[in-house]
Amino acid sequence: MLHTPGNLATNHFSKVTSHPVKTSLHQRQPPNNRLQFIIPNQGTKTKNHCCSNMMASSDKAPDSMPVGDGSVPPGKPMTMGHQVVDKTAQMLQTLKPIKQMSQHVCTFAVYGHDMSRQIETHHYITRLNQDFLQCAVYDSDEPTARLIGVEYIVSDRILDTLPPDEQKLWHSHDHEVTSGMWMNPGVPEMNQRSELENMAHTYGKFWCTWQVDRGDKLPLGAPALMMSPQMVNMSVIKPELVRERDRKFKISTDEARKSRVNFPVSKPGNARVADYWMHTGKSFAVDIEQVEMKDLGGQKIPSI
Repeated sequence: MLHTPGNLATNHFSKVTSHPVKTSLHQRQPPNNRLQFIIPNQGTKTKNHCCSNMMASSDKAPDSMPVGDGSVPPGKPMTMGHQVVDKTAQMLQTLKPIKQMSQHVCTFAVYGHDMSRQIETHHYITRLNQDFLQCAVYDSDEPTARLIGVEYIVSDRILDTLPPDEQKLWHSHDHEVTSGMWMNPGVPEMNQRSELENMAHTYGKFWCTWQVDRGDKLPLGAPALMMSPQMVNMSVIKPELVRERDRKFKISTDEARKSRVNFPVSKPGNARVADYWMHTGKSFAVDIEQVEMKDLGGQKIPSI
């Protein structure tokens, strides 16, 4: 179930919950302003109900953490036997999809349903063709990094072929690139200039599956839809996050921004509605609900 922080008049999803997006560091809508909208798949009437304690699954912190020894994630240290198994597999198997990862990008992302939450992200990119990339997203570049999500990236040409309801889930990369937030650690700026200019014309859909910033020891709850850094409201990345990233990788976001100031950015396409929150002040959150399974061809599932 997909929920939108705000009041949508129409939507192709069957159930939508309203959560106003915070518009400044000092303003925050109280939970009792959340509304639930039941929108029929057919027809135009909309029914709304007050739900004072409603919170989408991707917005709700876990009630309790898994019991363990305090390690993240919980678990015993690797045995010598398992290390041998893994090393042997690496030598015998091709691991072709992983070996196609060709870039490491360090940037930042904000939670669409709560833009006060901002995280550093590490994207390991595979290019499937000139218009489509896919990224495994980690919380660091260390060997122990945790896989926290996946991002798909398309060119503006591909984005313009998507229906408006789908475009609402995507964010632009032009400001992320031209501001210097999007960086390839270890690669000289001039060596990646043409790639950066191309990236400024792309759009991403990023689902975070492990909210490590709130202390989750495991991937818990529903995935969260992430947004890109922008130059307005709460999407402006906190300076201390940028300074720490620059210090760690010995890079300069300010210098990168100056060198990219004349990059041509993506022009608005025909009815393009990516960066939906910037147009409307609303974003999306995911919820989970129990549903009936599809017919299994006459087979009955025993009751528990």
